[in-house]
Amino acid sequence: MSKKIKTAFVCDQCGADYPRWGGQCTSCGEWNTIKEVRLGGAERNKSSAGYAGSRSEVKLLSDVNLSQAERIFSGISEFDRVLGGGIVCGSVVLIGGAPGAGKSTLLLQAIANIAARGVSVLYVSGEESLQQIAERAHRLKLPADKIMMLAETSVQRICDVLDEVKPQILVIDSIQVMHTQDTESAPGSVSQVRESASYLTQYAKKHDVSIFMVGHVTKDQSLAGPMTLSHIVDTQVMLGSTDDARFRVLRADKNRFGSVGELGFFAMDSTGLKEVKNPSAMFLNRPDKPSSGSVVTVLWEGTRPLLVEIQALVTECQYGNPRRLAVGFDQNRLAMLLAVLSRHGGIFTANDEIYANVVGGIKVTETSSDLAIVVGVVSSLRDKVIPHDVFFFGEIGLSGEIRPVANGHARLNDAAKHGFKKAVIPKANAPKKPIEGLEIHGVSTLSEALDILSEI
Repeated sequence: MSKKIKTAFVCDQCGADYPRWGGQCTSCGEWNTIKEVRLGGAERNKSSAGYAGSRSEVKLLSDVNLSQAERIFSGISEFDRVLGGGIVCGSVVLIGGAPGAGKSTLLLQAIANIAARGVSVLYVSGEESLQQIAERAHRLKLPADKIMMLAETSVQRICDVLDEVKPQILVIDSIQVMHTQDTESAPGSVSQVRESASYLTQYAKKHDVSIFMVGHVTKDQSLAGPMTLSHIVDTQVMLGSTDDARFRVLRADKNRFGSVGELGFFAMDSTGLKEVKNPSAMFLNRPDKPSSGSVVTVLWEGTRPLLVEIQALVTECQYGNPRRLAVGFDQNRLAMLLAVLSRHGGIFTANDEIYANVVGGIKVTETSSDLAIVVGVVSSLRDKVIPHDVFFFGEIGLSGEIRPVANGHARLNDAAKHGFKKAVIPKANAPKKPIEGLEIHGVSTLSEALDILSEI
């Protein structure tokens, strides 16, 4: 039976393929990212299985089974929250993060809890020795008598062991050091990472094994390896640190079984990663004396509200070109909000330097923080101190209107629980029934919000 060896030129940043090598990828614009990969030997007259692991038959949509996928709980509620409510049987999860972020520690804690309940787990290490992992488990005081360990980098050998021990949970640490015998390139190359992940994903779907793959990141904090690695897996989560080195944030960038953008918060100490049950308190560690330019807003991250502090600083320009710097949100949006403030608020900042920052290292991806950003700029410009018990949220349109945001009632309730007394929000988000202890001001235009600000 003849085999045909195929090669391709693939960009290891965006996954675009080309018929020949080139210096620059025309898809993502990066230089020197196009690599030659061997696609492996494809046997003729034999249909290969896809990522699902087996061939499926055509059926009517009405005949598809609607039963929910079975989930395994890790015992770490923040971890289960990011995964969508637990570990789905047969799912493949890719967890990435910078060195030292705590990826291996988090997974070791999770599978220790799972194994203690009688679920069979296997931890495959391709980088660290088994002694190093055992020492970490001893330091974290984890029960180690139920966790099976294997030091191996061959995917075929790992699958042979899986056939013998039949675990329900498998951890691969890390996918970058794994290799398949059918691919001749070195471990860590684009083709090896892609083929290894594809091989393991097929096994997971066929044998209903839940797999966690640990992935490295590049210098720009993106996952190393081909972009197709993200397409193969069911869930992709990233573990990163905040401005405070003690805390870690777990974010879901892709999830076929839950909400994308869900956040989980942890604190790192000598006994491992501990859950942070009240993340709003973590980001609202403010000084006792209020200062101008400091404003609190309520974001919606995944399935819950999150109180964060936004700081703004307006100062005279010392040079010819005033700077506009935003940390934690889109700098172009800051420029747009300043233009709206000038046109519809009558406050001109064209000759001032403006710096804005989201405290705690949180990345704001929604528009509900618009009102808080503008209020922070005006507070700093006028040296107006905003009390600690006041918060703002709302989207600002180009015509100066304050637009409503999603989940407004839940945001208000969460702020009231944290002791806030006054809220300035879009009029459309004002609740029909008053919230005990919370004075709510509904505004429909930017000028109305500025009038209330002058009265606070």
